[in-house]
Amino acid sequence: MAKVSSKREDNTKRLRYIRVLERFTSSIVNYLTKVDEPTKITFDKKVDNNKRYLDRIEKIALYKGEFNELEKLVDKILLYRNGDKEIDEVKKDILYSANQIEKSVNQRQYKKDKHTASKFKDWE
Repeated sequence: MAKVSSKREDNTKRLRYIRVLERFTSSIVNYLTKVDEPTKITFDKKVDNNKRYLDRIEKIALYKGEFNELEKLVDKILLYRNGDKEIDEVKKDILYSANQIEKSVNQRQYKKDKHTASKFKDWE
């Protein structure tokens, strides 16, 4: 059986950690957006249920900005789980943070110009 290099193993652990963070946040965000009237008790149950995935995996240093923001969002959700804030404030803050992360990710994607042909009509 071939030995796996430490760099490859680190990358695998990092990807696994990132996927767990994404799974955790997407589950919480989906819950907050789909439920009409969330309660603090059900929010706490949802966080506890999803936290078990975080507990299974070791924390890895993330170097990219969006992943650091994702990690901060997870920490924020866990703090709200233990905090005393109203669920409406928690929902508003978590959804805003998740939206900002999603906007920064989408901003980097390539978007095709819609009217490329009309751009050059002045040159004719």
